[in-house]
Amino acid sequence: EIQRAPELLLAIKSRVDRDPRPGQFLLTGSARVLAMRGVVDALPGRIETVNLWPFSQGEIDGTPDSFIDSVFAAGPEFTHRSDVSRDEYIARLLKGGFPGAQERSERRARAFFDSYVESMINREVMELSHIERSPQLLALLPMLAARSGSVLSAAGLANQLGLSRPTVARYLALLREVFLVDMLPALSGNISTRATAAPKIYFVDSGIAANLVGATEVSLNQPTGPLGPLLEGFVISELARQATWSQISPRLSHYRTKDGVEVDLVLEDRTGRVVAIEVKAASTVRSDDFRGLRHLRQRLGERFALGLVLHSGQSTLSFGPGLKSVPIAAIWEAPA
Repeated sequence: EIQRAPELLLAIKSRVDRDPRPGQFLLTGSARVLAMRGVVDALPGRIETVNLWPFSQGEIDGTPDSFIDSVFAAGPEFTHRSDVSRDEYIARLLKGGFPGAQERSERRARAFFDSYVESMINREVMELSHIERSPQLLALLPMLAARSGSVLSAAGLANQLGLSRPTVARYLALLREVFLVDMLPALSGNISTRATAAPKIYFVDSGIAANLVGATEVSLNQPTGPLGPLLEGFVISELARQATWSQISPRLSHYRTKDGVEVDLVLEDRTGRVVAIEVKAASTVRSDDFRGLRHLRQRLGERFALGLVLHSGQSTLSFGPGLKSVPIAAIWEAPA
């Protein structure tokens, strides 16, 4: 792992400059190379970075994940039916995508996630930057998990933790560097003067997020359980994985106005076409669930290719031109 010996980078640079054939070196690591302390040269123009995500649901099932390409190709004609139940969605969310959690019981999976997070904070984060108050960093994680899929307020987190806003921002950056969390930016462009520019936060793995808030199969089936936010984070992370191999290579963002009109996830291809997605834990969908999608369709005009409400039911239903409700499982079940 290259973070163990960053001084090797200068020697590798010298070798590559003499012999530029690609593929001579494979450098692994559990943190971003550019963020490592002690790096005197990060090989700009000589290195390609590939982020290794936890398994996607399609990889776990042994099937190709091609939802993004399929939905852009089909547009308003996209449809899907699935037999996945609400209980199975919850089970998939709780297990996440790490191989080490897949075959374990719920109790043993929790132990795996606890150990993984503790190791990442106490080992990898310490290698990136000297943390003087690691308990505050550990306290920050459950707060972030409870806000999975929500617009981030660093000032609010700072007040709750009794820390300065720059310190919280630094902690968030470190958690991104070790691939525990990531940010979903706001949709760019002059869509609306009322649109917010704040990003959303989501966990790279839904199993870690669920474990941090103490979620179980029982609690997620309760009406007041945190299934909605966790399920939204689960969908965002699944599509973020899929975007790395999609032929479309979409840009991922979210949309929210200062008046509270929002769309959970926006996929935008290189031509500016948009597929907008809302995520609902319910198995039935109402016309009101399309409020944000209709608003965005009006703002984008012809750029708006399709608006989807992903739900835990089984069927696809039309709610007007370019608006459909589709089972969440279409993300990993939709054919190429």
